[in-house]
Amino acid sequence: MELTVAKKDLLKIVSRMQGVVERKSTMPVLANVLLAAEGASGLRLAATDLYLSLLGRIAADVSKPGSVAVSAKDLFERVKMMPDGPVVISSQDNATTTLKASGSARRYTLRGMPGDDFPPLPQPAEGSPTLAIAVDVLAELISKTHFSISTDETRAHLNSALFEWDGDIVRMVTTDGHRLSKVDVKVSGRQASATMLIPLKAVQELRRICDEMLADGPGEDGKAPELLITQSGSSAFFQSTAARGGMTFSVKLVDAQFPPYSQVIPQATDKIVRAPRIAFADALKAMSVAASERTGGVKLSLTKGSMRITSESPESGDGFDEMPVEYSGPNMSIGFNAKYFLDVLAAVADDEIQIGVSGELDPAVIMPAGGTTSSDRQFLAVIMPMRI
Repeated sequence: MELTVAKKDLLKIVSRMQGVVERKSTMPVLANVLLAAEGASGLRLAATDLYLSLLGRIAADVSKPGSVAVSAKDLFERVKMMPDGPVVISSQDNATTTLKASGSARRYTLRGMPGDDFPPLPQPAEGSPTLAIAVDVLAELISKTHFSISTDETRAHLNSALFEWDGDIVRMVTTDGHRLSKVDVKVSGRQASATMLIPLKAVQELRRICDEMLADGPGEDGKAPELLITQSGSSAFFQSTAARGGMTFSVKLVDAQFPPYSQVIPQATDKIVRAPRIAFADALKAMSVAASERTGGVKLSLTKGSMRITSESPESGDGFDEMPVEYSGPNMSIGFNAKYFLDVLAAVADDEIQIGVSGELDPAVIMPAGGTTSSDRQFLAVIMPMRI
């Protein structure tokens, strides 16, 4: 195999693949990236851990077709150190691969594996239903819910995000058993149906992919970037519609039952607090410094027009703060994990937030109180109380 490719194109796609490769597997090939020169003008690259896969294609001047698998980490580090401009990649029959900067003496040699040893990537079945979603919409769904996905890999139904497309509403819901986040976005003019449970690692990779696509800006046709979503069997495929640097990300979906989230969300809360988001976040951060390291708990004490935020730690002492809020209900105190509230406040852009509670042992419902929230976007979070 021998080809010439632009460093910036190669570095970009190899960088994306670092989060997909599996470095701790008993299968060494899973720590590799497949380089396959096809035709006269294309280089196909692939990475997989057998659950997630990323396939990309970039333009290349191919002198000799062929394929080889090389360490993803080693390839990334070496391409990064190449001078800007064309990079010549060649491999021998024993899979030894050479990277050489065109017009420069800089050169690296990598010990590779035959391309035929690389596992085949999943493919969607012909005729599988496909949906198109704007990248900024998917990025918003993830940014407002990712923080409440459980990191406990033994609880697969919580270590994932529920993605639903219901008519003209696209929805993502996550929960770790202590809190829940849900965001609905109305997509005008589109009617579709889909339900899938996307594992945490895939959600993290999708977030990076969306951020990079948004950073690239509109395509050559001036249109905002989109991803085509195809659900086929037990896998989902997310395909970039970009004319250049196109890629397909696939994920093996979680085969589990997501909790009935609508039953977790209180249907009504009779005590409503309206608070300035930034000031509330600042007070919570200040009180979390003095909170117990084990629980991270703070107590919110409500009186007419005021909210006191207190924390105490058996090891280090207490904290106290107070701020004005809109509240006219009875006096009450309720404990929460400060980090859970701070995660929600960071996901909201509105100047004010609304907290709905019913009692000291009931969950709180947090949502924007207006401002930048539009009628086609609805976000809410549920946080379970804790005894303090």
